Amino acid sequence: MSNDSQTENAQQFEPRIVAFFCNWCTYTAADLAGTSRLKYAPNVRVIRIMCSGRLDPQFVVKAFRDGADGVLIGGCHPGDCHYQEGNYKAYRRYALFQSMLKHMGIEEERFRLEWISASEGDKVQKVINEMTEQIRALGPLKLTSVPSYRAQEVQLDLAGVGVEGELL
Repeated sequence: MSNDSQTENAQQFEPRIVAFFCNWCTYTAADLAGTSRLKYAPNVRVIRIMCSGRLDPQFVVKAFRDGADGVLIGGCHPGDCHYQEGNYKAYRRYALFQSMLKHMGIEEERFRLEWISASEGDKVQKVINEMTEQIRALGPLKLTSVPSYRAQEVQLDLAGVGVEGELL
């Protein structure tokens, strides 16, 4: 395949991104971006979750297995969590998610965690547009084989000791 046709395919590729947004901050910021008429890439499908720290690991794996080219998690800034420590838990899990996804052959750039408060609609716009361009440059996700994780296996993988020896 020539470089011209590769460039043409890359330009035609539109990434599919799944975003899990905290109800109290990032989802509200996305709503603010919409009501403020801020334009961002339509490639993202937003799923509202109550807290970024309560994101079930199976959902991230399922998103990639079902064809997502990228996954974005949005939560409250550290110290501002409605549930006090949910975003700290999300950060610890994120580090474990990264190693699990690497084991599955998924580039780390395809998985992102962002802290976005309810008043930062412009940051939602910026992050979504940046991630869309970043994934577009990587091209479609090509998984040769994805381990078939059962719910218990994923929970056990992530239920152990977290970053710096802390329990999740």
